[in-house]
Amino acid sequence: TITVGSILYIFIAAITLYVIHRWVKKLTRTAVNAGRLDKGQEFAIVRITKYVLIVLFIAIVLVSLHVNWKLFAVLAPLLIGIGLGLQQVANDLVSGIILLIEPSIRVNDIVEVDGIVARVLEIGLRTSKVESRDGISMIIPNHKLVSENLTNWTTTKSPTRFKVKVGIAYGSDVPLVKKLLIEVAWQHSKVITNPPPQVFFRDFGNSSLDFELIFWSSHLFQIEKVQSDLRYSIDKAFRENNITIPFPQRDIHIISQPK
Repeated sequence: TITVGSILYIFIAAITLYVIHRWVKKLTRTAVNAGRLDKGQEFAIVRITKYVLIVLFIAIVLVSLHVNWKLFAVLAPLLIGIGLGLQQVANDLVSGIILLIEPSIRVNDIVEVDGIVARVLEIGLRTSKVESRDGISMIIPNHKLVSENLTNWTTTKSPTRFKVKVGIAYGSDVPLVKKLLIEVAWQHSKVITNPPPQVFFRDFGNSSLDFELIFWSSHLFQIEKVQSDLRYSIDKAFRENNITIPFPQRDIHIISQPK
């Protein structure tokens, strides 16, 4: 039943709910500026409020129009059948609500999923948007972020440990190699000095003495660039000190059989 009163009631409800949504956005923005909330918490609160207000508005519209609720009882079997056919969509929807409520993943977090490191740009109700280190935007179903193995690099309170592997030729000055690797790490601006870098002699390889430079850094999203910079510096330092980085070599002996 549509009347002037019901239309007016719906209009007033829409304006009121819109004002509430704007007020929540302003309130959370003020909290972020004051340091009481971070960007991820602000996004979650605003997004959950938006969904709640939408559901509330739909309920107000149905009540205002005096919808016959018996219709839903008639359509219930059909709706259940549709729901069974959309189980994955329902899974993503529930996962989206979990992501917005739980603090495990927030906007701007750096996560690793399916071997890809990316920054979370947006958490939607069914899918989430992330950006890889190559600048590529990716749409990921929410169930992947909830039910599958995922690493959230941002939740670590301390700097994260990384490593650079390098091999040197047999007969090289091992103490000098250790000294050079430590110096290279200390000279990089994005390497944490506390805890200090370390060098491990990992193994006697087939063609080389295998070392690992262990260092800590807070620049998680661009860590590949940090590791690349260190490799450039290591190569330069080794060249200046006549330390050889070998490559695999094989001796082939040809035995001729008498005819």
